[in-house]
Amino acid sequence: MPAHSAGIFLFAMMSRSFIFDFGLIMQHVTLANHPYTLGRVLVLGLGLILLIDGLALIALNKSHFGVQVTCATGIFLTLSSLYGPTLLKKFAHRPRVLRWIYLGWTAFWLWLASVIIFFIFLSLQSFSTPQISTPRAIIVLGSGVENGQPSAILAERLNSAAYYAQHHPQALIILSGGLDAREQKTEAEVMAQYLQRKYPMLKNPVALENRSTSTELNLKNSRPILEQQHISLQDPIVLATSDFHILRSKAIAHKQGYQQPIMLSAPTPLLSRYNTWLREYFAFISGWILREY
Repeated sequence: MPAHSAGIFLFAMMSRSFIFDFGLIMQHVTLANHPYTLGRVLVLGLGLILLIDGLALIALNKSHFGVQVTCATGIFLTLSSLYGPTLLKKFAHRPRVLRWIYLGWTAFWLWLASVIIFFIFLSLQSFSTPQISTPRAIIVLGSGVENGQPSAILAERLNSAAYYAQHHPQALIILSGGLDAREQKTEAEVMAQYLQRKYPMLKNPVALENRSTSTELNLKNSRPILEQQHISLQDPIVLATSDFHILRSKAIAHKQGYQQPIMLSAPTPLLSRYNTWLREYFAFISGWILREY
């Protein structure tokens, strides 16, 4: 069975199991007449949804840090809903342990609130196609290769860059991305083949930057190519990336000396949108800690 079909089958089976098990659990909790019935059911429902979402994406071979955190959060919420009251009852006479349990719960909900605020912030961002008459270069930032093909997110970046480049044939296109351990071709090579196959009408000069494994390196390693083509960091340079990635990549570009980074936004596929946003949440934090911007 193909991986895609197997993933869909697994998702369907998990969904059916979720509906059945959720019904039984709701019946059990209702009969127990627990004073926190509604809260427990809501937490349980959220936990199972997150867990199913993460497992389905893993089955479709779309696993990354955001998906793994989604699974872990789903497991935590599910177990907390099912066994939380029992745990509290067990440690009812040990106030120090209870204090740590409540502290942990408070920290978790504060973290979850910060994630929700970050998601709302990203969803409210509005990015339009940059209107500039003479961009000197268009740098397409890598986002992963799957089985020798651009990931869905990377394909959207390439589509947006190609559409924009057709109106600016004089602009140099830099395809930036290195070699993934599971792949045989660099991300830059895969991107170049994608553009040649889907957009043979493009007349832009193309350069490959095939060593980068992060946004910071994408921009850093593209600078020698710009210099070779006599393009200054003071010139208008378009950065093609995903909508969720605009703010962080622009901040990194400014930190590296790009004076006029023009951001070209590509939509994020719905299937992986919120898991990718979660990964970006942690990337924002790590970038701040590492002083990437």
